[in-house]
Amino acid sequence: MRTVAGAPVRAGLPTPVVTYALMAINVAVFLITALQAQSVMDNGRGFVNPLSGAAVFDSDLFGRWVLSPLDVADGDWMRVLGSGFLHFGLVHLAVNMFALYILGRDTELVLGRSRYVCVYLISLLGGSASVMAFENGGFTAGASGAIFGIMGAQAVILLKLRRSPAPVIGVIAINVIISVTVPGISLFGHMGGLVAGAAAAAALLYAPQWLGAGQDRAKAVRIGWIGLAVVAIVTLGLIAVRAAQLRSEYGL
Repeated sequence: MRTVAGAPVRAGLPTPVVTYALMAINVAVFLITALQAQSVMDNGRGFVNPLSGAAVFDSDLFGRWVLSPLDVADGDWMRVLGSGFLHFGLVHLAVNMFALYILGRDTELVLGRSRYVCVYLISLLGGSASVMAFENGGFTAGASGAIFGIMGAQAVILLKLRRSPAPVIGVIAINVIISVTVPGISLFGHMGGLVAGAAAAAALLYAPQWLGAGQDRAKAVRIGWIGLAVVAIVTLGLIAVRAAQLRSEYGL
């Protein structure tokens, strides 16, 4: 038996190992930054060096991974991915990991482990792409973009199952309001992740139907993976284009 996404239906109550692994990675990265900064509440503390004008963080890992569009444009590409595993303090981490625990488990079971991790990472990169496009200044970090992408994927899954996506849309709306009204939250990072996650899920669930796979399961799987790859390439392409624009604008 297969799920609507083509993932095998496992006997009993399968363990969402990818969700737990992602949570473990986020917690491990946070602990490293907290140890380096010697603070669990202010592990992202930093200052601007008056001589060089560069930002200096108490945690070396935080300073190397936090998303800064100009640094990415200058060739520091690891930031577009690594920033999604950083968090500003224990509360930020706890909120995001709780959301990932609630949302990620069911999504993983429907999409399957390999598809799920791809949708998660594409959502993360989508959030980074949006920040690159619309937030030149400041520093951005957190798994929120990827989590919004999981919400977007859930909405697409519900539509595919012919069920109302209203509950997920309601949660998204509440979080958008929070993103707009609470200072320090990256609305563009959230929206970029949401769009990328929904697009990735649509590529998996709808592209085979649109491209005439019919009942040919092998063809449907192949088209789904190709669609997922296209979304990933477009997302990375947007980051690359924006990086080139920033290099030109700032003479990097």
